[in-house]
Amino acid sequence: MHIPIKRSRTDVVFAGVIGGICEKYGWNTNLGRVIYVLLTLMPWFPGIIVYLIFWLLMEKAD
Repeated sequence: MHIPIKRSRTDVVFAGVIGGICEKYGWNTNLGRVIYVLLTLMPWFPGIIVYLIFWLLMEKAD
């Protein structure tokens, strides 16, 4: 099972997950990463687990 968002090939830090989401919706990649890190620091958001799930479900970059 895959989601229709592809990981980024150019905006990659670890696996290109946040870069792919930001490219799909036209968001600023750096701002998306900062927001994701801030969310990950919150005790109610399992950020690392969500990132790994997205990494497995997102299609590879072309």
